[in-house]
Amino acid sequence: MSDRATTEASGFEQHRYVPPPDSVEVIVVRHGASEAALPGRRFPLIDGQGDPMLSEVGKDQARSVARELADERFAAMFVSNLRRTQETARPLAEAAAMEPIVLPDLREIFLGELEGGEYRIKVAEGDPLVAEIAEKERWDVIPGAEPLEDFGGRLRGAIEAIAASVPAGSVAVAFAHGAVIGQLCAMATGSRPFAFIHADNGSISRLVVHEDGRWLLRSFNETRHLDQPTGPVG
Repeated sequence: MSDRATTEASGFEQHRYVPPPDSVEVIVVRHGASEAALPGRRFPLIDGQGDPMLSEVGKDQARSVARELADERFAAMFVSNLRRTQETARPLAEAAAMEPIVLPDLREIFLGELEGGEYRIKVAEGDPLVAEIAEKERWDVIPGAEPLEDFGGRLRGAIEAIAASVPAGSVAVAFAHGAVIGQLCAMATGSRPFAFIHADNGSISRLVVHEDGRWLLRSFNETRHLDQPTGPVG
């Protein structure tokens, strides 16, 4: 028997990836679609950030997320301080009999003068400022918006806090926002800032946080469970 045949016979087969036993998997869900932005009428604000409710489509997406993740076993569930993440988490939290933990650092990027739904309107209008944001891949092109370095710093702290709060080898789920997911994925892969900015509402992405602090992006923007994908804007 040749050396190659011997090696094949000895069982060096491919196997499905399994996270290291000392790591933590963080499943990151983007909130469902939120209510429509209307010119001249800002969303209610929490700490200066827009806080819309879910739309009916968003509520359907939240139920779809709960069905998709029904067989997962979570050590903890996290939401931001904005109600669209809390409303998206509710069906899964009820099914799993879990109380979500509010982690304010999971909140969306602060958009300064374009908060409260104004950014979404500017995108629809084709405003030149939106094109400049995309070209420079920085949210702080918007006057008063959160610097990218500050945004990344608080999100790294949030993921580290999640990983530290659950046992090694376990899975946590975090309900977050579009720009948050884009930034987390960029940080995990070392990519340019906006490479992953297009997560759909209700989508699922997966990070593995290694014991030494390294992050691995396992998946991005899973949407097979969604009847009505929406996003990525706003």
